[in-house]
Formats: sequence, C-alpha cells, structure tokens
Amino acid sequence: MKVINIKKNYGERKILAGVSFEGEEGKVTVILGESGCGKSTLLGILSNNIKDFSGEIVFDRDISSGISYIFQEDTLIPWKTVYENIEYVLKDKISASEMRAYIEKYLKMVNLLEYKDEYPEHLSGGMKRRVGIARAFAYPSDYLFMDEPFEFLDIKTKGEIIEYFKLLQEENKKTVLFITHDIESALKIGDKIVVFSSKPTRVKKVFDTVTNNEKLSDEIRKILL
Repeated sequence: MKVINIKKNYGERKILAGVSFEGEEGKVTVILGESGCGKSTLLGILSNNIKDFSGEIVFDRDISSGISYIFQEDTLIPWKTVYENIEYVLKDKISASEMRAYIEKYLKMVNLLEYKDEYPEHLSGGMKRRVGIARAFAYPSDYLFMDEPFEFLDIKTKGEIIEYFKLLQEENKKTVLFITHDIESALKIGDKIVVFSSKPTRVKKVFDTVTNNEKLSDEIRKILL
C-alpha cells in the first residue's frame, strides 16, 4: 500500500500537506501523531469516504471484497448476539454450511466462544473490543484499518486485547493501518511507525523496524515534542 503526496484542505485550512509513506503488505503500519493532526482525515481518504483530495493511493492487494475496520467505540449491534454480530458482516461472504465453524474459530481465538449467545449489554468494554477484533479478522478482506481501538481501556485490558490482536494478525497476515497517539501501543504491534507532524501535517520520520524498547520510545517522544 502506497500513499503518495496526499494533500487535503478544508477551505483555507491545510490539514495534510503532502503525506507520503509505504505500508508493507501483510504487516502493521502505525500512523502516530498528536490528536487533531489529521490521522483520521487520512483514514477517511484511504477508506474512500473523503474524495476531495489530491495525491494517489495505491493498493497492492485486492480491495474488491472491502476493508475491515476497528474503531475507538464498539460498533456492535445491540439487538444481536455476539455470534449474530459476526454472522451479520459475513453474509454472502461465507457459505451457510461453513458459517458456524468459521465464526466459532474466531471467537475461540479471542476466548469468547462461551459468550457467543450473549448480547452486547452483558459484555464488559474489553469483551466488546474483543468481539470487534474477531469480527474484523473474520471478515475476508486483505486490509484492516484501525482508529484508536485501544483508547479508554485500562492498562491490563489494553494489554490483553493487544495480545489477542497479535495472535489474530499472525494467523491472518492482513495489511493493517493503525492510527494512534499512543506510543506504547504503536511499539507493541507496529512493524513500521510513521510519525506525523502537527498541522499542516507531513511525515516527520519513519521507523521501518520496530522493537519495543525504551530507547526508541524516547526517540519518538522527542520527535513529537
């Protein structure tokens, strides 16, 4: 996936001022920057929800089947069970004969199989996020876009959900674009970190190989200051 010289204005206000980077297929690319720097605007452009921009987006994998999403808020349908929430997005994607085993595989991977018949109101916030992650990976797409999915979780729950995410990513190898302002989360799941400036937004630095260590964390913090 290549993002080439993306520019976006709202009237006279410049948001993205020529953003370029490359996300390796089957890997996790993190877009890291302060709140309000244009990360969600870029995601809207990549999702084809924002069409008024200049520049080019090149997808190396097929996007005809759609793109999976994980958002900051849980987007579960309240009147459907856990199982039915996942089944709903798989209509016309998975055959009826394979559906149950397919869904149960993903619920098992996030340790929620025993909750498949529960409604969202009976789940904790962390459990709802796990359902959302299972649903996103179950959907048969090559691309997954994540908008601050670990926001508002306590440290323990966030750590657990990140581990479930890593397990599913290892299994599925989706091309992931993860936008966040959280350096810790970026280091834990990113294969590449693209650090954004403040508006008008440009790429300040790209870290191609990510390891979760204090030295790199300190370097990123200095760049963001």
